[in-house]
Amino acid sequence: MDTSILIDNLTNPTLLFFILGVVAALLKSDLEVPPGSVKFISLYLLFSIGFRGGQELAHEPLVFEVFSTLGFAMCMAVVVPIYSFFILKTRLNVYDAGAVAAAYGSVSAVTFIAAAAFLDNMNVHYGGYTVAAMALMEAPAIIIGLFLIGQFSPDKAEGSSKGQMWKWIKKSLTNGSVLMIMGSLIIGLIADTKQAEGIKPFTSDIFKGFLAVFLLDMGMLAANRFKSFLRYGKFVTLFGILMPLFNGVLAAWLTGMFGFEPGNRLMLSILAASASYIAVPAALRFAVPKADPGLYIPMALGVTFPFNITIGLPLYWAIIQA
Repeated sequence: MDTSILIDNLTNPTLLFFILGVVAALLKSDLEVPPGSVKFISLYLLFSIGFRGGQELAHEPLVFEVFSTLGFAMCMAVVVPIYSFFILKTRLNVYDAGAVAAAYGSVSAVTFIAAAAFLDNMNVHYGGYTVAAMALMEAPAIIIGLFLIGQFSPDKAEGSSKGQMWKWIKKSLTNGSVLMIMGSLIIGLIADTKQAEGIKPFTSDIFKGFLAVFLLDMGMLAANRFKSFLRYGKFVTLFGILMPLFNGVLAAWLTGMFGFEPGNRLMLSILAASASYIAVPAALRFAVPKADPGLYIPMALGVTFPFNITIGLPLYWAIIQA
């Protein structure tokens, strides 16, 4: 891997604010971002990336790469939780294995946004339809996780009935994060270009500043979650690093075989490598109460998220460039 790419990523101001958050948590500082502000910023980031993606998509011709990108994303969202589940089931109970598998088959919108900023810094283009790919990956992973738990749990009825399954399909599709990103994408797609220019200072110019503040808060949260997670041992820690590494490298290689553009390849690689710590926990908390949120949330947030934005992004990009 080109060390200059890694150095550039590690000296990116937004990532440095994430590291500051980790340091603040480790030092037990009273530094905090007000919860109300964090919620607003997260909604803003989803709105901004969705709207800009819709604007780009409006000018994209409906070529083979658009449909193949969406198809590839959907396939990864189905396949990743399946093989993840059977690996995890060797050491974890069925409920925890299914919940973790669903998290790793789904995606992290914040990691996607960090990848978008990474490409923007290098002036590398990526298709607006990758935003749609991200949104489409949420529901299949949750559905597959629930299906596997229903098939292999001691209580076969749990999560396996058609009514229960449809309930959680609907819940995953109406999740706030998914609805915001898809709604913003559709608005960006149908909005008049000249009218959209009027809100460009809000949708684009302040984006990186809000991302830096959000990652500061994420750094503090990740450090705190990771400490409570250490009791689960080496297996899940290694899984939280090696599984995204495998998925990201696999996606980078496969998308190269299909001839995708470099920017789209990185976005698909980071989608395959990331793990959900918002949408999936929101769905599974009530759908699978026997699964421990103290396992699958810290794995995604405290292990996989920091790995992807520090090491993963430049590594996948180096593979794509090679």
